[in-house]
Amino acid sequence: MKILLHICCGVCAAGVVDTLTGQGHSVTGFFYNPNIYPAAEYDKRLEASREVSRRMGFELIEGEYDRAPWCEVSRGMEKDPEGGARCRECFRLRLAKTHDYFLEGQFDMFTTTLTVSPKKTAGVVNKVGLEMSAKSFLQADFKKKEGFKKAVELARCWDIYRQDYCGCEYSIRR
Repeated sequence: MKILLHICCGVCAAGVVDTLTGQGHSVTGFFYNPNIYPAAEYDKRLEASREVSRRMGFELIEGEYDRAPWCEVSRGMEKDPEGGARCRECFRLRLAKTHDYFLEGQFDMFTTTLTVSPKKTAGVVNKVGLEMSAKSFLQADFKKKEGFKKAVELARCWDIYRQDYCGCEYSIRR
């Protein structure tokens, strides 16, 4: 299958692309993350994703970095706990844009690297993806079968930048 993969960072991309290609799928990456703050952090994550794309031989499409849509959907949720409503809206924003790009391309399915993180609940992310398209969203929990461990090992081996927070300005304040 031809899969459009929403990518949040290089570390997660390495593990998920390895899993998907190991299952025989063809992957195109889509880096769209208006939640990432500050811009210097966004640049580091994008460059890490580019490096993984080069090393693993898949196309990487770079979405626009415009924080306005994220600021709009997160307004009023600044004090929400990590993993709460603000995060669901952030997933929804990014997966909606991925779905829009999916509809323009020649892909069979779309999915996201977000479920490889031990800090993200796969059920929540998958529910949001299924809201976009129940028949075209590939449900997964990429952290299973040591998926996150594999992602970290690949990133370490390739000296890929690994961040220490989710990405948004509220998660950086922990």
